[in-house]
Amino acid sequence: MAVRVKVDEATVAALVADQFPQWAGLPVARVMPGGWDNRTFRLGPDLLARLPAADHYVAQVEKEQRWLPRLAAGLPLPIPAPLALGAAGRDYPFPWSICAWIEGQTVAAAEGLDHVTLARDLADFLLALHAIDTSGGPAAGAHNFHRGGDPAVYDGQTRAAVENLGDQIDGGAALALWESALATRWERPPVWIHGDVAPGNLLVRDGRLAAVIDFGTCGVGDPACDLAFAWTFLSEAAGEVFRQRLGLDDRCWLRGQAWALWKALIVVAGAPGVHTHERDLHLRVLRRLGVI
Repeated sequence: MAVRVKVDEATVAALVADQFPQWAGLPVARVMPGGWDNRTFRLGPDLLARLPAADHYVAQVEKEQRWLPRLAAGLPLPIPAPLALGAAGRDYPFPWSICAWIEGQTVAAAEGLDHVTLARDLADFLLALHAIDTSGGPAAGAHNFHRGGDPAVYDGQTRAAVENLGDQIDGGAALALWESALATRWERPPVWIHGDVAPGNLLVRDGRLAAVIDFGTCGVGDPACDLAFAWTFLSEAAGEVFRQRLGLDDRCWLRGQAWALWKALIVVAGAPGVHTHERDLHLRVLRRLGVI
């Protein structure tokens, strides 16, 4: 497991002062709750600093700097806008970004959201994302933990988690779903994917989806990984609206279930490096998938 770098407000302030004197002296405040892949700090009222937490997230910095401005032009909602690329310094070892701040409350923190409205808004955003030209776009790989690729890359992890959980789950049902999904493939041209459609990466204002953030796992390939949100957050009714509006085939939805299953299994099994505080959420995912 990679060593995670600790970053505080003083370090960020010093990095900004050294490298971007035009923003020196702006107040720095950690954004809470903090992210897993990156440490994020608000920089004055209009900016944020985003710093990788470990070396295996570093490739995401250049990717976001390169591709987010191109993607933004084709999308109906704001996404992060990189404004500057920072370098290692002040004992912080990685490149990092300064982006424009986007106002909004995360779906994770919002109360009383209409799930059907959210499902429609999110589906429309993803349809626009899928329509953007993928020429030269990054295929699934280590840079985005294989999002957009074949979930079979996590076959070993999935089977180990099923074994470790024993009679806590219906292992036969879990493996049947998993193996059915792995027997399918995305046979259409690759599309852009976000890679981490999660409640913490969707911003809302006035009850509507207002922005989509954290494109560190974006890439081009199979959109199935972005469907897991139907099981991890949306109500069943909203999930069906999401499905109908996206218009993807049953095999793609089966792979979406596989992505949700894999993540839920490794979290509940307590694999090293996963977000163990999300265990209860992923227990609910396993129930919805019929393996508990």
